[in-house]
Amino acid sequence: MATSETHSERTTHGVAHDHAGHDHGDGSLNRLAVSATLHCLTGCLLGEVTGLVIATALGWGDTASIALAVGLAFLFGYVLTSVPLVRAGLTISAIVPIAFATDTVSITIMELIDNAVMLLVPGAMDSYLDDLLFWGPLLGGFLVAFPFAWWANRYLLARGKGHALVHQYHHH
Repeated sequence: MATSETHSERTTHGVAHDHAGHDHGDGSLNRLAVSATLHCLTGCLLGEVTGLVIATALGWGDTASIALAVGLAFLFGYVLTSVPLVRAGLTISAIVPIAFATDTVSITIMELIDNAVMLLVPGAMDSYLDDLLFWGPLLGGFLVAFPFAWWANRYLLARGKGHALVHQYHHH
């Protein structure tokens, strides 16, 4: 059941209470899951493109390119999650476990599916950054991955996990 309470009414001593799956309707939970998944997509896309640009410039092969791109996708995702936590005054020792718990599942889903699409499309891994054969499978892979990551994010949010751990800090 949806409520009309404001953020400040849900907040006690600066900490928002988790209402995912309780006071919010499915529409609100779905919107939070979309937001979490778009966050994941942003980190993955930034990391993938940065990694592939670096790997291409260095003339690396497919395995090294994928490893760098995936590593940077996780790094960018964790950094994006950490920004509101830093602004809220949390220490690094508090931020790291929250970032891992928030993003690991959805980034893993995004990366597995996106890289599988890139590997399955003939010529995609050998294409260049100015080629549609690079961008089509890359973006298509993220489109294929989106509903799976969304479902995982929604599942976690409904249980007070995943992005529910960081959502409260977006208002600081």
